[in-house]
Amino acid sequence: MLPDLTQYLWILWLALAVLFVIIELLTLEFTFLMLAAGTLIGGLGTNLLGGPWWLQIGLAAVASALLLFTIRPLLLRALRRSSPVVLTNVDALVGMPARVTRAFLQGAGEVKLDNGETWSARLTAGVTDGEVTVGETVTVVAVRGAAVEIAPASSPTTERTVEHD
Repeated sequence: MLPDLTQYLWILWLALAVLFVIIELLTLEFTFLMLAAGTLIGGLGTNLLGGPWWLQIGLAAVASALLLFTIRPLLLRALRRSSPVVLTNVDALVGMPARVTRAFLQGAGEVKLDNGETWSARLTAGVTDGEVTVGETVTVVAVRGAAVEIAPASSPTTERTVEHD
């Protein structure tokens, strides 16, 4: 006579919950955390109360779905609200100091940014070639494709523009 394996179903529910928590630690999106909670609440909870296997699976699915569509969005919103906006890539270049490495001719030259990158540069409107010399510190006003638009560090600029080609 074969043993009734449904009496060991609680081990499966615990193992599944642990697996979901491990996956959640790798993804950090609260999806698998909600699945783990649904597994524990619906599956293991129903098992411990003596429910049949089909009810355990059904309640685990329902609990997981409810958590995914109600609690997860609230958690993600709270998480994103508390973290500051960090500019990255070319967006982070606007406002960065730079040093002129090649003299400007007809408004075009070259600068080395404080992050170590060398960029082709254009002068902002109203600034002439003679106003900016090699070695002078300037400020990135905007990113225009593969070139930065710069202004002398002493001139106040408020424009923050990034144009992608």
